[in-house]
Amino acid sequence: MRISTFSPGRFLVWLLLAAGFFVAMPAQAQNELSYTGELGFSVGGAHYFGDLNPDFHLNSPKPSIGVYYRRYMNDYIGVRGQFRFLQLGYSDVHNRNDFDHRRNLSFNTDVVEFSLQGDFNFFRFEPGSLAYRFSPYLTGGLAMFHFNPYAYLDGRKYFLQPLHTEGQGSAMYPDRKPYGLISAAFLIGGGFKYNISKKVNVGMECLYRFTQTDYLDDVSSTYAAAAAFPPNKDGSPSVAYQLQDRSGAYGDPIGYPGRQRGNSRDKDQYLTLEFTIAILFTSYHCKF
Repeated sequence: MRISTFSPGRFLVWLLLAAGFFVAMPAQAQNELSYTGELGFSVGGAHYFGDLNPDFHLNSPKPSIGVYYRRYMNDYIGVRGQFRFLQLGYSDVHNRNDFDHRRNLSFNTDVVEFSLQGDFNFFRFEPGSLAYRFSPYLTGGLAMFHFNPYAYLDGRKYFLQPLHTEGQGSAMYPDRKPYGLISAAFLIGGGFKYNISKKVNVGMECLYRFTQTDYLDDVSSTYAAAAAFPPNKDGSPSVAYQLQDRSGAYGDPIGYPGRQRGNSRDKDQYLTLEFTIAILFTSYHCKF
């Protein structure tokens, strides 16, 4: 009978193999796939509500596009930052009210917006899971945006803020200060999202803004006196004078000094309705 002798080298090899096996097993068990966030893109339409659209008509939508990053805090809550470019505009030609229609004002503006939002899912949302791949959600937050309303006269584009169409900056109206082109807005909205694969979410979102400016449309208070708009050197009416009251196109002008031009009690508002698509980011983390 052969009696095997102890071999330190062989023992060390088996010891290392065993240790590697037992170390590898918990390492595999402890690593868990985690969804950390998503980079998304949005595209859709935007609409303005304010002095030129007081009845909340939805007949002048403009384009809206955006990009965002949403960070997942857990399966129900997320936070995001979003950048958007959108356009807004409206015209009194759409208004059925006789005064509003005869007022004959219009505007358009490009809007550059950055928002910070918090999202709350109604259902547990877990990408990659067949059971938790859909949820409606609420969202809210704060946005800062830049705007610059303009209108056309004889086919030429004029930015309205420098024209001071309501007498801003005039000695005749010391209480009317030129308005700024950067403002804030409170956001509230909702939507739904659906996970179509381990890497992609899609959804729809409607987001409403309560802005802190009443001059998104360059209309707010009352008509100013003609003296606030000096004529050109050749004696012809200035562009500011012509654009502050365009009711003459329908007969006798209605914009006499002090008459209501807009509603200064309410701020302007706008909304977006967008389709979203997002690419998911994942990481591995220790479960135990």
